Amino acid sequence: MDYTLKIGGLTKTYGGRTVVNGANMNVRKGEIYGFLGPNGAGKSTVLKMILNLVKPDKGNIIIFGEEVKEDNFEILKRIGSIIENPYFYDKLTGRENLELHCEYMGYHNGERIDEVLNLVDLYDADGRAVCNYSLGMKQRLAVARAILTKPEFLILDEPINGLDPEGIKEIRSLIKDLNREYGMTVLVSGHILAEMELIADTVGIIRKGRILKEVPLEVIHEYNKEYIELEVDNLSRTGYLIEERLGIKNYKIVSENKMRVYDLSKRQSTISKILVENGVELESIYRKEGTLEEYFLKLMEEDSYAADN
Repeated sequence: MDYTLKIGGLTKTYGGRTVVNGANMNVRKGEIYGFLGPNGAGKSTVLKMILNLVKPDKGNIIIFGEEVKEDNFEILKRIGSIIENPYFYDKLTGRENLELHCEYMGYHNGERIDEVLNLVDLYDADGRAVCNYSLGMKQRLAVARAILTKPEFLILDEPINGLDPEGIKEIRSLIKDLNREYGMTVLVSGHILAEMELIADTVGIIRKGRILKEVPLEVIHEYNKEYIELEVDNLSRTGYLIEERLGIKNYKIVSENKMRVYDLSKRQSTISKILVENGVELESIYRKEGTLEEYFLKLMEEDSYAADN
């Protein structure tokens, strides 16, 4: 399997506090890899180490099959990135900011500036000073700058932070287009699970500096199969009726008044009828599919339990 990025045993400590602890990551060529974790989990520090902005205490980073070392910056020419808040010269136009970036990178291709402005839907605003851009426009200009030199690998650190729903939708669409139409491998960090579920092929879940799991999204969906959730006033009687009257064995009690039925051979209406006819007060019944959020929260809970024991 061809990997754009492989990191192993990555560790970073600040002032006696371990921020990243033996992290391992494997990003396949051509995929969108969602780097998922709570704020303060160590996501940005990992990304900075990948980009040679921060030196790891231990571990190694391999990009395009080549190890990243302290004096090895050639590899970075093949990478575009947005780390934390993007900064621009506010009194200059979007186009002028991109022209400056081209000069800095030694990349002289004026037509490419037109291409990326069109791609991020800023062509009509390229003559306006950046101080007059909305937050969403600045984020799109940051993406334009990150892809200006036609990178093979794009690293985006929390690119939808602070955006309104329309801005989030625009960035999501742009990430998908860059991946599908231009073949870019994309590593995108975030903490909004529902959003990550819409774009990622694989997710890496980090907590307290440790990457707990790397898993394809399709595996999560297969693991989190559909179920029927019941909210009732009497779980013991419900369990009896579910087993004895309906012959259902595959169910789970998830709280003091909720049960999940994983055997979908019986219709919701059939279950409802049996329960109500036998004196169970049914607050709600609906069919659900497990989500990335449920998988994530379960993983967090298991890791917390392991740490405490």
